[in-house]
Amino acid sequence: EATAISPLTVSPSTMTRGEWARATIPVWIQISEPVARSISTAGARALGDTIPEDESATAAGAFAALRRLGGTLFSLQLGQIIGQLSGEVLSGGDIGIPLLDGILEHELRAVLIPQNISAFAEGLDIPLHDVMLYLAIREIAHARLFKHSKWLKLGLVASITDYANGISINAESMRAAMSDIDLSDAEALRRLVSDGSLIPPKTDDQVIALTRIETLLALIEGWVDVVADNAAHRLPSRHAIAEMVIRNRAVGRPGEKALAGLIGIDARPRRLREAASMWRALDAAVSAEERDSVWAHPDVMPTSDDIDDPAALISRLSGHVAPPDAMDDAIRRLIDEDGTVDGN
Repeated sequence: EATAISPLTVSPSTMTRGEWARATIPVWIQISEPVARSISTAGARALGDTIPEDESATAAGAFAALRRLGGTLFSLQLGQIIGQLSGEVLSGGDIGIPLLDGILEHELRAVLIPQNISAFAEGLDIPLHDVMLYLAIREIAHARLFKHSKWLKLGLVASITDYANGISINAESMRAAMSDIDLSDAEALRRLVSDGSLIPPKTDDQVIALTRIETLLALIEGWVDVVADNAAHRLPSRHAIAEMVIRNRAVGRPGEKALAGLIGIDARPRRLREAASMWRALDAAVSAEERDSVWAHPDVMPTSDDIDDPAALISRLSGHVAPPDAMDDAIRRLIDEDGTVDGN
């Protein structure tokens, strides 16, 4: 058995590109709204700084209109990116961000996009049926994980939204950017909103938050890799297909890069290969049930340090105590000699 996690209660389904785009819009709006709001507010403030004080009252309507314009431009660009992504994604869980709601709040739908899978398989010397089967196994594993781990979906989306809430575009940056373009040029305004140049450098807190998001995404994808490989062990082409999936994720598709420029978040799991190696080490050392127990709660999840060296995690899951080091031995000798550490 590839995993001890219970199966899905709803059968996987297929979607067209348009159906995927429409179904994912609510989550895209949720995670991008903080950036859209910041851009609109900064644009209005930048314009306000150029208006004489005695004209500020009459300009109030213009400020409101500019805020609406900023929001409209952002929404149009987001819609364009969603449309682009709809032609690239292979399945519901392909991007990493939980986009397709299941029956319950914490669940995801298992979905394949056959049109995109056919295009993906064109460059492979592998039967389309094998590619479809392997990707279906991956998608089912992904959806089963979210069904089992009730905190995972809400926690991941909340982390991404919190990170986006920390993005604050100041009026000075907006004013400098606006001074270089023709404000009547809709295409120039669209590029200004979408090319990422308005997103300020990350704060220390944002770097920590982004690292946490990337680690969680890598743990999810790495687990799916290992479980799918185990489940598809009778499929001779599984390694070749898996390698192409990993390359796609590592390089990043055009739509993913555009999304990163728009909302300041790159959803690619940068430590995917290292995380998959950690899961393989666990797979070889403990049972599937012990391996999957870490998804029960965020407090027992593997850390970035565990990805680097899973030995301590393996010891914890297998019930083994790590051998004492020299400091442990010295403290134990003091206790044995004196009864307490300080001799009292």
